[in-house]
Amino acid sequence: MSTTADLVAAVKLELKTLRMTYADLAASLGMAESSVKRMLAKGDMPLSRVDAICRVMGLDFADLARRVADAQPLLKELTADQERAVVADKKLLLVAICVLSQWTLEQLTHQYRLSEAEAVKYLVQLDRIGIIELRPLNRYRLKLDKAFRWRPHGPVMDYFRDHALLDYYRGGFDGHGEGVLLVHGSISRALAPSFQERLQKVAQDFARQHLADQKLAETDRTGYTLVLAMRSWEFEAFAALRR
Repeated sequence: MSTTADLVAAVKLELKTLRMTYADLAASLGMAESSVKRMLAKGDMPLSRVDAICRVMGLDFADLARRVADAQPLLKELTADQERAVVADKKLLLVAICVLSQWTLEQLTHQYRLSEAEAVKYLVQLDRIGIIELRPLNRYRLKLDKAFRWRPHGPVMDYFRDHALLDYYRGGFDGHGEGVLLVHGSISRALAPSFQERLQKVAQDFARQHLADQKLAETDRTGYTLVLAMRSWEFEAFAALRR
């Protein structure tokens, strides 16, 4: 969510773009120039005042707020508290996973037993948590970076390990486009991070392809879940046999 300080910074930038002086702005607002300078320097004022300044400058407040929001850095990771809020409700977790895949409200209510009111309620919660920015007509902007991942030891991954991991690997991985690889080997510690980077690239490629294929008809797309992992690990039963 954009702060007032962010909006004021955007207003000051627009002033320069429009080549509008503080004196011009002060005159239009019916204020002293010194008061306007002090107000903008402080960067803290009521939103009604920001709106008034926007009107004087011929700007749409909603458009300015949207531009400021779009310029905010995207999140690569949530806080533990944010993740706890997500897993506290199974339906909220479901909607969170769906918005990560850029599902629309219509897709949510069509695919799952969620009423429109329920789905909107969960979108509002995700907006409050900070995962999306909810926009008019129940559209949203995802506030997560392409390199986003759940915290390795956070609430969501703990939930996945406890409730979904065995269910996922219980599958045969023998359907169209499916597969599982188990590769073991000893490599240089110096080279290990480069393999992690390649795995990250595969994940990003998958995410980009997902976005690109949204233009296809729903009948031409199939949902897949990609799990990539790499760790220094030995099967517990084997470790028990070590001298």
